Amino acid sequence: MRFFILSIILFGIALTAKGQISALGGWIRSGQKPVAFASVRLIDSKIGTTSDSLGKYSITNLKPGKHIISFSALGYSPIKKELIIREDETVNLDVDLEESGSAIEEFIVTGTMKEVSRLASPVPVEVYSPAFFRKNPTPSVFDALQNVNGVRPQLNCNICNTGDIHINGLEGPYTMILIDGMPIVSGLSSVYGLSGIPNALIERVEIVKGPASSLYGSEAVGGLINIITKKPQNAPAFSGDVFTTSWGELNTDLGFKFAAGKKAEVLTGINYFKYGNRIDNNKDLFTDVTLQDRISVFQKWNFNRKENRQFSLAARYNYEDRWGGDITWDKAYRGGTERYGESIYTNRWEMLGTYQLPLKESVMFSWSLNDHDQNSVYGNTIYDARQKIAFGQLSWDKKIKAHDLLIGTALRYTMYDDNTPATALLNGLNKADKVWLPGIFIQDEIALAEKHKLLLGMRYDYNSIHGNILTPRFAYKWMLNENNILRLNAGTGFRVVSLFTEEHAALTGSREVVVTEQLKPERSYNANLNFIKRIYFKSGSFIGIDASAWYTHFNNQIIPDYLSNPNQIIYSNLQGYAVSRGLSANFDMTFTNGLKIIAGTSLLEVFSKNEASGKKIRPFLNEKWTGTWGISYKLENLNLGLDYTGNIYGPMLLPRLSNSDPRSGISPVWSLQNIQFTYTGLKKIELYGGVKNLLNWTPGKNEPFLIARSNDPFDKEVQTDAAGNVVPSAANPYALTFDPGYVYAPNQGIRGFLGVRLIIK
Repeated sequence: MRFFILSIILFGIALTAKGQISALGGWIRSGQKPVAFASVRLIDSKIGTTSDSLGKYSITNLKPGKHIISFSALGYSPIKKELIIREDETVNLDVDLEESGSAIEEFIVTGTMKEVSRLASPVPVEVYSPAFFRKNPTPSVFDALQNVNGVRPQLNCNICNTGDIHINGLEGPYTMILIDGMPIVSGLSSVYGLSGIPNALIERVEIVKGPASSLYGSEAVGGLINIITKKPQNAPAFSGDVFTTSWGELNTDLGFKFAAGKKAEVLTGINYFKYGNRIDNNKDLFTDVTLQDRISVFQKWNFNRKENRQFSLAARYNYEDRWGGDITWDKAYRGGTERYGESIYTNRWEMLGTYQLPLKESVMFSWSLNDHDQNSVYGNTIYDARQKIAFGQLSWDKKIKAHDLLIGTALRYTMYDDNTPATALLNGLNKADKVWLPGIFIQDEIALAEKHKLLLGMRYDYNSIHGNILTPRFAYKWMLNENNILRLNAGTGFRVVSLFTEEHAALTGSREVVVTEQLKPERSYNANLNFIKRIYFKSGSFIGIDASAWYTHFNNQIIPDYLSNPNQIIYSNLQGYAVSRGLSANFDMTFTNGLKIIAGTSLLEVFSKNEASGKKIRPFLNEKWTGTWGISYKLENLNLGLDYTGNIYGPMLLPRLSNSDPRSGISPVWSLQNIQFTYTGLKKIELYGGVKNLLNWTPGKNEPFLIARSNDPFDKEVQTDAAGNVVPSAANPYALTFDPGYVYAPNQGIRGFLGVRLIIK
């Protein structure tokens, strides 16, 4: 009897326990995109799980009661949800994660020309999503890159604000700019091509630091930046982003898509930027910032084909009217000697496309065309130039057991013409510079074992002027475990130099260009060691570390000599070698309380060594160390986000005209810092505002002047001796000539900004 009663009691307890079993499940997405392998954890216990490849998750055997659940994933801001789970209840909870700016788990194409997971790629590629750039809204991709570690937008002129992109201390011509993998921006158009790409249409930006010529050919000698635009099917139906600043800048980004029948989807983007205030805070009677009127229109078509084969077409048109100079200048003075102004009219169009051939094998044809027409005046010096680039590439992607092969052939044609001696014959007649660059390449990614990958690559190019060029490549990846990855990369790069497309000082007319020999192509040899570590905490917080050490050796480097003669730029191949080496580290920290930190630092050493003198020479405008950061915090109760971003740069050598030039030869440590508040409490609308350049830092506050002899830009009062050397005089005590090249940072001081974003999905 006692045994019978005990059995009934135990059976009842079992039934009660069974009735208390509860469960939680749902989908984790970001917009319409599933978030795979997201972490789901109960804050008050050790219970947790991860989402599958489709973003679905499930937790069973939950105790009834109040729970706080943490959802986090790499590249997304973590969130916490509080809910009460009752007995014997299955709760469905779908979560929408917001991109945080870092994109460690993104799929990439830049490192190997194939779409692979960033962590699976043997080539280290840094990826930045639109959320990263929204932390500090800017009117162009050129300006947006200021918060990327190891990448620095460099202004090269105090008047027209021409600039280039430095990667790991190397000047702009060593950086290749791609749009959707196509070498559509190069030479003359590097900065102009980065202005006017509608930010609303950017899916992500991929950056490779180090030579990539074995895949992309000339100019990918120091690194490359690949701007990936959105696919129409992934873009919102409409997006708008408009902001203005207290200086009077106005930037408008619009994007919208529509279906062109059943077989095509079309994405259109429009960017308009306007700045028209003549501000002269440094009192040199010249504009501190160039005035601009720019419009860009971009359209991309994706066609639906059988078996999901790719077919896309895209085109962009960019027009810009930009000028700087004497604050009393207007277009009536253009090209004359009464008022000094630097005025640039730019007309540029681009087309690109990708077509997957209707074959069983994966064979892709990609092509691009662009035409860049630039009409410029620098005072009374006229620079009228045109550049056309046509590019085509056929590639075959084939997997054979442990081998993942990519075989391809490419052809690039470049035509460059201007009104300078660069394209003139000895008899004075004009002859455009035309270069054919056919090439073939092969790449084999070998799975040596479960955790080991080896990539071998080789490219052969024939330059119609310089002949044969061979660029091998090697990459090795060791995945110690899922949270620790080691990569070793080595390769070569090459670059064919076109002086008048790269040196602004050669165009202003302030210096004569002297070429002492037939210039040879530059060659680089690079090794890069990269380590990625991911640390997860039980609370759902995460820390990611991406560290690299690199060494790049250059032969035949062309270094402009500004010092031998203040009125000349003298070019020749370096009789010796040059080196770029250093260390860098990126830190990505995500906490469940809403705090997000992205920070980076780089230590750089860049120098050239002449065989004759044996001396190391550090280049101008090259910092020895740099740092960047972005700190974000979300106040969920107030629907308010806070972003604090900034950068800091170590001292640089500055291009003085001579020893008698009173300006400093070394820049101070300088930093640009910004703060932004974003309100998300309105449906489909974001309001944002803040302050740029919080410290109100501008160059030259402790200098007698920034622009040499801005009071005499045509050198009318400059006196010279019989040999043509400038001599001191009462009107020119330092024996200087007009020169706007003493610049290392923007002249724009503190300013407020206010904007609104509208997204209709």
